[in-house]
Amino acid sequence: MSQHIYRLLSRHQQLDEALRHEQKRRWPDFARLQRLKRLKLAVKDRLTALMTRRKPATSS
Repeated sequence: MSQHIYRLLSRHQQLDEALRHEQKRRWPDFARLQRLKRLKLAVKDRLTALMTRRKPATSS
């Protein structure tokens, strides 16, 4: 696994933890929740793009 993918996975996990923490608050900040969700989705999209590029092409 490349260092870049590892960092993105780590960032995705941090954002997930921050989301869960914010949702558990008595009065969650909905603007912060939306920002965290967008960031998490952007990281997921980058990971998906990197992982699909890394898969070797199979020939039949």
